[in-house]
Amino acid sequence: MFKKYKKFFFFFWGIFLIGMVTVVIFFWLITAGKLGFMPTFEELENPTNKFASEIYFEDGPMISRYYQGSENRRYTEYRDIPESVKDALIATEDIRFYEHSGIDVIGLFRVAKGLLTGNSSSGGGSTITQQLAKMLFPRDPDQNFIELSMRKFREWVIAVRLEKSYTKEEIITMYLNKFDFLNLAVGINSAADVYFQKPLDSLKIEEAAMLVGMAKNPALFNPLRRPEKTLGRRNVVLSQMLKYDKITQDQYDSLKMLPLGLKFKKEDHKEGYATYFREYLRIFMTASQPNKSNYRWNPELYKQDSLAWEHNPLYGWCKKNTKLDGSHYDIYSDGLKIYTTLNSHMQKYAEEAVVEHLSQDLQPLFSREKIEKRNPPFSNDLSSEEVYEILDRSIKRTERYRVLKEGGMSFTDIRKEFNKSVPMQIFTWQGIRDTIMSPLDSIKHYKAFFRAGFMVMEPQTGNVKAYVGGPDYRYFMYDMVSVGRRQVGSTIKPILYTLAMQEGLGPCDQVPNIPQTFVLPDGTTWTARGGGKRQGEMVSLRWGLANSENNISGWVLKQFTPEAVAQMAHKMGIQSFIDPVPSVFLGTAEISVKEMVAAYSIFANKGVYNTPLLVSRIEDKYGNTLVEFQPDSREVITAQTAYLMCNLLEGVVNEGTGIRLRYKYGFTNPMGGKTGTTQQHADGWFMAITPNLVGGVWVGAEDRSIHFQNLVNGQGASMALPIWAKFLKKVMDDPALHFMATPFEKPIGVLKNLDCAETTTENEMKERINQEEDYEEFY
Repeated sequence: MFKKYKKFFFFFWGIFLIGMVTVVIFFWLITAGKLGFMPTFEELENPTNKFASEIYFEDGPMISRYYQGSENRRYTEYRDIPESVKDALIATEDIRFYEHSGIDVIGLFRVAKGLLTGNSSSGGGSTITQQLAKMLFPRDPDQNFIELSMRKFREWVIAVRLEKSYTKEEIITMYLNKFDFLNLAVGINSAADVYFQKPLDSLKIEEAAMLVGMAKNPALFNPLRRPEKTLGRRNVVLSQMLKYDKITQDQYDSLKMLPLGLKFKKEDHKEGYATYFREYLRIFMTASQPNKSNYRWNPELYKQDSLAWEHNPLYGWCKKNTKLDGSHYDIYSDGLKIYTTLNSHMQKYAEEAVVEHLSQDLQPLFSREKIEKRNPPFSNDLSSEEVYEILDRSIKRTERYRVLKEGGMSFTDIRKEFNKSVPMQIFTWQGIRDTIMSPLDSIKHYKAFFRAGFMVMEPQTGNVKAYVGGPDYRYFMYDMVSVGRRQVGSTIKPILYTLAMQEGLGPCDQVPNIPQTFVLPDGTTWTARGGGKRQGEMVSLRWGLANSENNISGWVLKQFTPEAVAQMAHKMGIQSFIDPVPSVFLGTAEISVKEMVAAYSIFANKGVYNTPLLVSRIEDKYGNTLVEFQPDSREVITAQTAYLMCNLLEGVVNEGTGIRLRYKYGFTNPMGGKTGTTQQHADGWFMAITPNLVGGVWVGAEDRSIHFQNLVNGQGASMALPIWAKFLKKVMDDPALHFMATPFEKPIGVLKNLDCAETTTENEMKERINQEEDYEEFY
């Protein structure tokens, strides 16, 4: 009997052993990477995961994220994942997840049986770990059937190795962090925000089920494109949760009847709060060490950036600092948590103030005035030839011009193309509008809009509380807080007066209000034009600054030198170039809003300068603090001098060119300020100080040749001051901000008389609101 089956017995076991050896060798070859790619131990231990860096307001809310491409992934730890998400995932994708070691043999037999019986509802056999292996090491979409089959076997091996390297909790976490839920929602945390606008821990059961349902096929179950299919898939997930006792029958019956409840929010770097700040911070943190050869066009900027690289730890932080592996930090993929100094309430109010004033006040006035111009929106002071030159330069800066130029078209023909009407979308203050317009007309259209720069800073800490670089980042991307520089007009005068206070003069000291003539190096003379009020009288320095009288500023300058003014400005933190000429007190220097706010903060901070602080600390993705930032502080002037300057600036608001803050806007709290208007009303400025907040506003058009024709609308008190007023009103009305209307603290040692005899009467103050143009500064 044995002999009869001996041959068959040896044949059977021979085939079995050969098969087993073949399978062992086959999987050994796969594991060794002989039959295609196989990740190394290091790659399995440290899989590549790109996590977006998150930016936060000081008071908690997240502002936005930095990421590249579609890698909008937020790092999430296992303990932060709701139980409903975990239950839904396991019940739907891998109910034996905690029982197998990467490959579910029972599931494979179920799939095999389904294939043999034609039962398509038997489900898939891939475990969560296998799906993770596929995500970590994606398949080539162009592979043929044999290659795909080999890839499937490799994923089995990778899954088993993952199970050996990670705990079940870590695998769940990696899976939910890695999965792409489409629409720039990578990872469960981002998906909760993008699809429901809520934090992950606030997801409801039905919302968790919808997101988990997308895991089967996100393109097929895309809630934006196929809501009905997505709803059906969500209910399948809920039924699986019911089947495995993750929810009750009552819960299932009620939840399956609910709509998807989407609150989709498209992620866009150009939208949301603090867009200008976010872009400036990104560039600032990722800056490389300045190379002089890259600054041939602007040597002054090379000096400024070099100083920033050496003295400001935030500048180029990503390039200055390295991780444990020796590589530099990547703001787009390292999952950094960047805690800014911005306050969410103040940022909101600042942006609202800018939009309200530009859209409701200034732009309608300018649109009415524009109708009467020869070449709108340009000033009538320009000839047609000068307007054409400006427009030609603008044409050459466009992408359309570059494409046509590369196509071999002459500039004459390109200009003809720019005069042809085409369909386009344009920005208006009433919303985005579809229209038909020539590209050249669209250039004129955008040039007609007023821009603004507005920054608010806490003088004692240097914390920047609000930062608005323009009206709308989507269409006006140039940052007019830190990047743009414009002539500052009479807002430079307090720096000149600081010299006077420092050298022993007082606000009530009397000086002659007569024209001041300066002899220039070439032997010619120059006399600044005065305002005409109280000509020839003796007036106080307080009156001179309050009314921005050039005669008084000229007198003060003669007590010192233009070089002394430039030196004091630089000492006060202004890095922009200031030409030390007699006209320096007219504000011809081009300075940024950020520089001016930091300089004025010295007055409110008892003479101490603080560098504007943008970020308080940076953490890694695990919440470990990497660095904390403190402002660079230094004493610039004495506390007594600073207090005298506060008194002078209060005079501007109480009885000078800033008086509308009192009588139009109704503020009664202690406050100082200074208006500024440049030649032909091209720039309007207002600098404001309170004991706890200092702000700076600039308003103007992209081209200096686009401006109001009259001083009534074109002065700083009309163009810029209302933005500060609207902002401060909102701040004071918000109990959460605890704004205190406290006076400027008087230090010991102030002996100067501050009760000037010429105080303006109440009726004179009220009249001045309608006569400010007579008191504003002139070139």
